[in-house]
Amino acid sequence: MFNFGRNQLSQEEAYKQLKNDKSIILIDVRTVEEFEEDGHVEGSINVPLHTVPNDFAKVVPNKDAKIFIICYSGARAADATAYVKRLGYTDVHNIGGVGTWRYGLV
Repeated sequence: MFNFGRNQLSQEEAYKQLKNDKSIILIDVRTVEEFEEDGHVEGSINVPLHTVPNDFAKVVPNKDAKIFIICYSGARAADATAYVKRLGYTDVHNIGGVGTWRYGLV
């Protein structure tokens, strides 16, 4: 399992929180093609990594929102997590990748 530092949240804990807190925003930073063709976590919003600098604040204007970020393996999610934290977002967590997500994809 990847360890991307203190902003990493286990998928088990992320799943529990997503089930119990509908205000959590789940961002998938894979490409549009990966998101649509390979499946994604239900309720996730696709913001491809290369569009994060221009689009993230439009999708998530509240910098205090609880945000989970996912990709395929966790690497792009780590990059996006670090980037949005530098933008001033306060509650951002890398939850790894859909490649190891055991809770179903749509």
